[in-house]
Amino acid sequence: MADWIEAALGGGRLGRAAERVVGVLRDEPKFASYASTAELAERADVNVATVVRAAQALGYTGWPALRVELRSRYLASLNAGEVLAEHAGADADPVRAAFRADREGLRALELTLDPGRVSALAEAIHGARRTRVVGSGTFAAPGLQLAHAAGIMGYDVERVDVGGTALVNALARMGPRDLLLACDLWRLPVALRAAAEVARDRGVPVAVITDRRDSPLADGAEHVLLVPSEGVGMFPSLTPTTAVVHAVLAELARIGGEAVLEAVRGTERLWEQSELF
Repeated sequence: MADWIEAALGGGRLGRAAERVVGVLRDEPKFASYASTAELAERADVNVATVVRAAQALGYTGWPALRVELRSRYLASLNAGEVLAEHAGADADPVRAAFRADREGLRALELTLDPGRVSALAEAIHGARRTRVVGSGTFAAPGLQLAHAAGIMGYDVERVDVGGTALVNALARMGPRDLLLACDLWRLPVALRAAAEVARDRGVPVAVITDRRDSPLADGAEHVLLVPSEGVGMFPSLTPTTAVVHAVLAELARIGGEAVLEAVRGTERLWEQSELF
């Protein structure tokens, strides 16, 4: 935590009051990752404005954005069993707790994600010759949805399995006119990091949806979208990431206009001819 804070400050220095805020982040990351602005201000013995200024000094728009990052970093330091223990006993009704956690995640997403970044990612997909989407395990699911729906809309978007010859072969056919979109939540698989490095070496623009601002994939990426990811069990929630995918698809439809409409109609005609439904 101390190394991350020093890197975020970039050699800069804080005032005495703001340093007390950072001290709470450094020494009590679990508390800070849950605390409201007022609660953190009280623990650091400063006013709310000082908390906001400290967050901005670390490169965030305010405390909500910094708290999302802090929470993600804290959970990423735990294994699945430890994450489960972190949430154990938090609520007698895990079903309602899951709904509540996702509502809070979406609220945090709306507060912290600049819509312009979503639009910029959609523009990049629209302008790319081809887009390849990668993610590991359950975190590949948002990419699958993006690839399927964008493909119906006429875009050359495909999900590629992480690792193995298939991914390497896909990357070998890509160049500066293409786009690699990676979903990096919780833990970063070695194969995913390698794929991003290969893409950059080949001049392929990289876009990342992640729950950590300092994700290794974000280094040199053309587009970085930060999302909350905390669930109620042992695994992160994909709801905020899926909401971002929905927004990207909506923007792709707007940008594509009549061409997208014709592509969808053409696809539906093929479905009917094939008697798929």
